Amino acid sequence: MAKVPNVIADGAPAALTAASGLVGGYGVARWTGRRELGGAVLAVAGAGAAAQWHRRSGARTAAVLTGLYVVAFGGSHPLAKRIGAWPSVFAVTGVVAAASTVATARSGRSEV
Repeated sequence: MAKVPNVIADGAPAALTAASGLVGGYGVARWTGRRELGGAVLAVAGAGAAAQWHRRSGARTAAVLTGLYVVAFGGSHPLAKRIGAWPSVFAVTGVVAAASTVATARSGRSEV
């Protein structure tokens, strides 16, 4: 029987998976009016990114980046009151994506 490839883990950089969760989660919540659907997108992408970080950079880096992902989500809310919702989401997404890219590059393992 042929093995089905893990597209999330093998096909996309972890930074893209995390960014998709933050931007996609907010977009789904906003456009559907259902916060729980946005939360589901956020959680699934976050779990996928965490698995990628763990596989590519080890447990410690995965824990730090997963914590950053959660803090970024939480921090986007008060930041949105100052700069607006979408700018806030993009700002925290940029921080998480940059941190993911740097951490993965420093681990010496391939991001793709």
